[in-house]
Amino acid sequence: MRKREREVTDLAEIRSILDQCKILHLGLSDDGQPYVVPLNYGYLIEDERLTFYLHGATEGYKYEVLKKNPKVSFAMECNAVPFEGKTACQYGMSYRSLMGKGTAVLITDPEEKQRGMSVLMKTQTGKDFEFNEKLVSIVNVIKIITDEYSAKQRPFPQAPAARE
Repeated sequence: MRKREREVTDLAEIRSILDQCKILHLGLSDDGQPYVVPLNYGYLIEDERLTFYLHGATEGYKYEVLKKNPKVSFAMECNAVPFEGKTACQYGMSYRSLMGKGTAVLITDPEEKQRGMSVLMKTQTGKDFEFNEKLVSIVNVIKIITDEYSAKQRPFPQAPAARE
Protein backbone atom coordinates (compact mmCIF):
# COMPACT_ATOMS: atom_id res chain seq x y z
CA MET A 1 0.00 0.00 0.00
CA ARG A 2 1.50 3.28 -1.11
CA LYS A 3 -0.23 5.62 1.35
CA ARG A 4 0.34 3.87 4.67
CA GLU A 5 -1.49 6.59 6.60
CA ARG A 6 -4.72 5.31 5.03
CA GLU A 7 -4.15 1.65 5.93
CA VAL A 8 -6.64 0.01 8.29
CA THR A 9 -5.19 -2.81 10.40
CA ASP A 10 -7.56 -2.90 13.36
CA LEU A 11 -9.70 -6.04 13.00
CA ALA A 12 -12.79 -4.30 14.40
CA GLU A 13 -12.46 -1.58 11.74
CA ILE A 14 -11.93 -4.20 9.02
CA ARG A 15 -15.12 -5.97 10.17
CA SER A 16 -16.91 -2.61 10.05
CA ILE A 17 -15.84 -2.13 6.42
CA LEU A 18 -16.94 -5.67 5.54
CA ASP A 19 -20.31 -5.05 7.23
CA GLN A 20 -20.91 -1.71 5.51
CA CYS A 21 -19.93 -2.74 1.99
CA LYS A 22 -22.55 -4.86 0.23
CA ILE A 23 -21.00 -5.60 -3.18
CA LEU A 24 -17.78 -7.48 -3.85
CA HIS A 25 -16.23 -6.97 -7.29
CA LEU A 26 -14.81 -10.38 -8.19
CA GLY A 27 -11.87 -10.30 -10.59
CA LEU A 28 -11.25 -13.38 -12.74
CA SER A 29 -8.85 -14.11 -15.59
CA ASP A 30 -9.93 -16.04 -18.68
CA ASP A 31 -6.76 -16.92 -20.58
CA GLY A 32 -5.28 -13.51 -19.77
CA GLN A 33 -8.52 -11.57 -20.40
CA PRO A 34 -9.75 -9.87 -17.21
CA TYR A 35 -13.39 -10.32 -16.20
CA VAL A 36 -14.98 -8.55 -13.23
CA VAL A 37 -18.42 -9.29 -11.84
CA PRO A 38 -20.19 -7.55 -8.92
CA LEU A 39 -21.73 -9.93 -6.37
CA ASN A 40 -23.33 -9.87 -2.94
CA TYR A 41 -21.20 -11.65 -0.36
CA GLY A 42 -20.99 -13.06 3.10
CA TYR A 43 -17.79 -13.28 5.11
CA LEU A 44 -16.25 -15.02 8.07
CA ILE A 45 -13.06 -14.20 9.90
CA GLU A 46 -11.81 -17.25 11.76
CA ASP A 47 -8.30 -17.43 13.23
CA GLU A 48 -7.56 -14.16 11.37
CA ARG A 49 -8.36 -15.92 8.04
CA LEU A 50 -10.90 -14.04 5.88
CA THR A 51 -13.27 -16.22 3.87
CA PHE A 52 -16.00 -15.00 1.50
CA TYR A 53 -19.15 -16.76 0.31
CA LEU A 54 -20.81 -15.75 -2.95
CA HIS A 55 -23.82 -17.22 -4.71
CA GLY A 56 -25.36 -17.24 -8.15
CA ALA A 57 -27.17 -19.26 -10.76
CA THR A 58 -26.14 -22.87 -11.31
CA GLU A 59 -24.35 -22.08 -14.57
CA GLY A 60 -22.71 -19.13 -16.26
CA TYR A 61 -19.51 -17.61 -17.56
CA LYS A 62 -17.89 -17.01 -14.15
CA TYR A 63 -18.04 -20.75 -13.39
CA GLU A 64 -16.45 -21.60 -16.73
CA VAL A 65 -13.62 -19.17 -15.96
CA LEU A 66 -13.20 -20.45 -12.38
CA LYS A 67 -12.83 -24.04 -13.62
CA LYS A 68 -9.88 -22.93 -15.75
CA ASN A 69 -8.34 -20.58 -13.18
CA PRO A 70 -9.50 -20.49 -9.55
CA LYS A 71 -7.14 -17.63 -8.62
CA VAL A 72 -9.20 -14.47 -8.04
CA SER A 73 -8.90 -10.92 -6.85
CA PHE A 74 -11.60 -8.84 -5.19
CA ALA A 75 -12.37 -5.27 -4.22
CA MET A 76 -15.16 -3.46 -2.41
CA GLU A 77 -15.80 0.07 -1.26
CA CYS A 78 -18.31 1.90 0.91
CA ASN A 79 -19.01 5.35 2.36
CA ALA A 80 -17.87 7.01 -0.87
CA VAL A 81 -18.56 10.74 -0.62
CA PRO A 82 -16.93 13.36 -2.87
CA PHE A 83 -15.43 16.53 -1.45
CA GLU A 84 -14.41 19.80 -3.04
CA GLY A 85 -11.38 22.01 -2.78
CA LYS A 86 -10.20 25.40 -3.95
CA THR A 87 -8.23 23.85 -6.82
CA ALA A 88 -8.79 20.77 -8.98
CA CYS A 89 -6.07 18.85 -7.12
CA GLN A 90 -7.87 19.38 -3.80
CA TYR A 91 -11.05 17.60 -4.95
CA GLY A 92 -11.31 14.00 -3.91
CA MET A 93 -13.37 11.19 -2.45
CA SER A 94 -13.73 10.03 1.13
CA TYR A 95 -14.17 6.23 1.28
CA ARG A 96 -13.45 2.92 3.02
CA SER A 97 -12.30 -0.10 1.01
CA LEU A 98 -10.93 -3.62 1.11
CA MET A 99 -9.17 -5.57 -1.62
CA GLY A 100 -7.16 -8.74 -1.95
CA LYS A 101 -6.44 -12.07 -3.63
CA GLY A 102 -7.40 -15.66 -3.04
CA THR A 103 -8.58 -18.97 -4.41
CA ALA A 104 -12.20 -19.67 -5.31
CA VAL A 105 -13.77 -23.07 -4.73
CA LEU A 106 -17.22 -24.13 -5.91
CA ILE A 107 -18.89 -25.73 -2.91
CA THR A 108 -20.70 -29.01 -3.64
CA ASP A 109 -21.38 -30.29 -0.11
CA PRO A 110 -25.02 -29.38 0.77
CA GLU A 111 -24.24 -28.68 4.44
CA GLU A 112 -21.38 -26.34 3.56
CA LYS A 113 -23.59 -24.61 0.95
CA GLN A 114 -26.24 -24.09 3.65
CA ARG A 115 -23.63 -22.58 5.98
CA GLY A 116 -22.31 -20.34 3.20
CA MET A 117 -25.78 -19.07 2.34
CA SER A 118 -26.54 -18.41 6.03
CA VAL A 119 -23.30 -16.41 6.33
CA LEU A 120 -24.14 -14.48 3.15
CA MET A 121 -27.63 -13.56 4.36
CA LYS A 122 -26.34 -12.56 7.82
CA THR A 123 -23.77 -10.24 6.20
CA GLN A 124 -26.29 -8.74 3.79
CA THR A 125 -29.29 -8.36 6.13
CA GLY A 126 -28.05 -8.70 9.71
CA LYS A 127 -30.63 -11.48 10.17
CA ASP A 128 -30.24 -15.21 10.71
CA PHE A 129 -31.64 -17.49 8.01
CA GLU A 130 -31.58 -21.25 7.74
CA PHE A 131 -31.39 -23.13 4.48
CA ASN A 132 -32.20 -26.72 3.64
CA GLU A 133 -30.72 -28.97 0.99
CA LYS A 134 -33.58 -28.27 -1.43
CA LEU A 135 -33.07 -24.50 -1.24
CA VAL A 136 -29.32 -24.66 -1.84
CA SER A 137 -29.70 -27.15 -4.70
CA ILE A 138 -30.89 -24.36 -7.01
CA VAL A 139 -27.84 -22.10 -6.52
CA ASN A 140 -24.09 -22.32 -6.75
CA VAL A 141 -22.07 -21.19 -3.76
CA ILE A 142 -18.48 -20.04 -4.21
CA LYS A 143 -16.07 -19.93 -1.31
CA ILE A 144 -13.06 -17.61 -1.55
CA ILE A 145 -10.18 -18.47 0.71
CA THR A 146 -8.11 -15.31 0.90
CA ASP A 147 -4.35 -15.37 0.55
CA GLU A 148 -3.96 -11.68 1.32
CA TYR A 149 -6.06 -8.57 1.76
CA SER A 150 -5.70 -4.96 2.81
CA ALA A 151 -8.14 -2.33 3.95
CA LYS A 152 -7.91 1.42 3.83
CA GLN A 153 -9.90 4.55 4.40
CA ARG A 154 -9.67 8.12 3.32
CA PRO A 155 -11.45 10.50 5.67
CA PHE A 156 -12.64 13.96 4.75
CA PRO A 157 -9.78 16.46 4.80
CA GLN A 158 -9.47 18.52 7.93
CA ALA A 159 -10.87 22.02 7.65
CA PRO A 160 -8.22 24.69 8.21
CA ALA A 161 -8.24 26.08 11.73
CA ALA A 162 -10.07 29.38 12.05
CA ARG A 163 -7.88 32.42 12.59
CA GLU A 164 -8.56 34.63 15.54
